[in-house]
Amino acid sequence: MPSHQNMSDTITFGRRQLFMLPTRYGLLFALLLAVQLAAAINYGNGLAYALTFLLGSVAVVSMLYTHRNLSQLRLSAGSSAPVFAGDLARFKIFLANDSAVPRLGICIHQDKKQIACVDIAAHDSAAVDLSLMTVKRGYLTAPPVMISTRFPLGLLYSWSRRMTLAQQCLVYARPAEPLPLQTSSTETFESVAGLKPGGDDFIGVREFHAGDSPHHVDWKAVARGGSWYTKQFGGAYQATLWLDWDTLAGLGVEQRLSVLTRWVLDAEIAGMLYGLRLPQHSVAPANGADHQHQCLKVLALFGLDT
Repeated sequence: MPSHQNMSDTITFGRRQLFMLPTRYGLLFALLLAVQLAAAINYGNGLAYALTFLLGSVAVVSMLYTHRNLSQLRLSAGSSAPVFAGDLARFKIFLANDSAVPRLGICIHQDKKQIACVDIAAHDSAAVDLSLMTVKRGYLTAPPVMISTRFPLGLLYSWSRRMTLAQQCLVYARPAEPLPLQTSSTETFESVAGLKPGGDDFIGVREFHAGDSPHHVDWKAVARGGSWYTKQFGGAYQATLWLDWDTLAGLGVEQRLSVLTRWVLDAEIAGMLYGLRLPQHSVAPANGADHQHQCLKVLALFGLDT
């Protein structure tokens, strides 16, 4: 039996993906029916015949319900937040029931281990988290999953093929221990004026507006007969830092990526404007969550076929 099919972000379980066999209770039940039928034949007891055929009919009908409990369920991929190598990656998946019949006792398996059992109401869905330990940077594919059920009587066990969704988690390089930030020999900290209210550094003038503080009026210009202007003050200048691959000569590729990852995190925490320089690739200076993610992603995928 194949373990995977072509990956997709949505999978609908049909007859070709589902299998069914009796459980040990189902086998005991079948043995009980055989003994009961033999007794009915031996004694010619009509009530024994009726009870045997009634229980047999219940078992046959339960086969239909067990199969229907999984049939046409829809498995789809959810979101997966980036993590650092060595941390636990979490994949969110959804099981959707588009029918008007509730689906009960649906179990989800990962690596032959049952991780959750859910009941799904009609026209509803249930979310399940898959966890996988990360080892190296790059994209990590979601693990294959299997669903199963013993509903309604536990006499039969129905299960699906192991299916893999087209779902990936970005794994950042593992950050190194804290290290002092370094710049290249040709690039050092640059100053960029920041308009921060309440600062002490004079950064220019603008036209006077009603309501401006008299203390900020450029009285010298007024005394010379010029137009009225208001002085502007800004806070301390914000440093621009280039995190450069070449400053880490002597280290291996993974060590350099680990150190640069640490510097990206430290520069973001410090509120600096920072850029990233790698062989044949660079990221312009900026800051913020999106910029940090972009830098960490470039480092995570460096040298990998994506």
